[in-house]
Amino acid sequence: MGPRASRSRRRLILILLFLLLGASGGCKQGPWTLWDTYAAHFIDPQGRVVDHHGADRTTSEGQSYALFFALADNDRPRFEHLLAWTQSNLAGGSLAAHLPGWLWGRSKEGEWKLIDPNPASDSDCWIAYDLIEAGRLWKNPAYTNLGRQMMAQIAKQEVADLPAFGLMLMPGPTASFVHDKTWTVNPSYLPLFIFQRFAVVDPAGPWSAIVMNIPRLLRQSARHGFVMDWVDYVPSDGFYPAPGPAPAGKDAPPADGSYDAIRVYLWAGMLDGAGHTRTEMIGAISGMGSYLGNHGAPPEKVSEQGIPLEHDGPVGFSAAVLPYLRAIPALDKAAAQQRVRIGAQLDSSTGLYGKDPTYYDQNLVLFATGFLDGRFRFGPRGELKVEWTRS
Repeated sequence: MGPRASRSRRRLILILLFLLLGASGGCKQGPWTLWDTYAAHFIDPQGRVVDHHGADRTTSEGQSYALFFALADNDRPRFEHLLAWTQSNLAGGSLAAHLPGWLWGRSKEGEWKLIDPNPASDSDCWIAYDLIEAGRLWKNPAYTNLGRQMMAQIAKQEVADLPAFGLMLMPGPTASFVHDKTWTVNPSYLPLFIFQRFAVVDPAGPWSAIVMNIPRLLRQSARHGFVMDWVDYVPSDGFYPAPGPAPAGKDAPPADGSYDAIRVYLWAGMLDGAGHTRTEMIGAISGMGSYLGNHGAPPEKVSEQGIPLEHDGPVGFSAAVLPYLRAIPALDKAAAQQRVRIGAQLDSSTGLYGKDPTYYDQNLVLFATGFLDGRFRFGPRGELKVEWTRS
């Protein structure tokens, strides 16, 4: 067998593996094993998501994602435990009155408590979305009302009007992200389907404008089709890659596209395919697709000039790009390669991905595989469609 035939055979095997691994969409599913395993490993009996690689801290992000997966799995008892812990410990007892602080953990004095009460808007939006969809799917008006109350707080505290651009979600309270007539935005905080749903629930709010502006932000802020973690908006000049916030006592990370930006490909790939929005979004961030047409894994970092650096990203990065790749028919081979890479990193001793499984990687895998396996999807108006409602 010659080199050309050998390459063709490998390609066929990869495509067949991809089809087999992704063929369960639309079928009635059994237990969501990965979610159950994740919950056993990362969620304590109180309903707190524990980041074991982050000094056992808890973030509002972790709570928001776990609430989503519990809803997607029709896991109402766990949803209620997660929500109760979040309200009691991150929101002063009431999400209706307080957006959740983003960081809870052990203080310097050794006390476990809310370390940073500042909210993170992506988590705020995910929790509000989880509550609104839980209210609809479980027919619980209390959840819906709480979600609406959170939306009102988000609109008041975390939405800004960028001069000569329009309304946009800021990463947290607006004043913290506006300096010297520069507005700092995080593209990964903007899953379009969430704002599509908010626009239906609250037509008078800022959400429809944000929906229109998200694709524009990506087109104008991406570098050679690659997403940046953080971007600064200067009204006279547009968007520029920006360093992320500096951790306490440390220098700010460089301006690049990495652990935040990888989620943008995931959110875009999970959009409903009707109309032109998903195509527009993916076209704005096409650099990753071009890169994966010739490389076996997503890069861990992309420079602020839009140049991928050599080191491969972890297993969660391969998971995050799967829905994005599936939306581009010409990249079936690249999608198959990522599926194979993910499968090779499943640790049978833990049931999780990676030899030392991290919280963030597992979340990305849960989103990607849950979506591709048909456990959930997002409708054209951002509504959550879940497998367990199908007879």
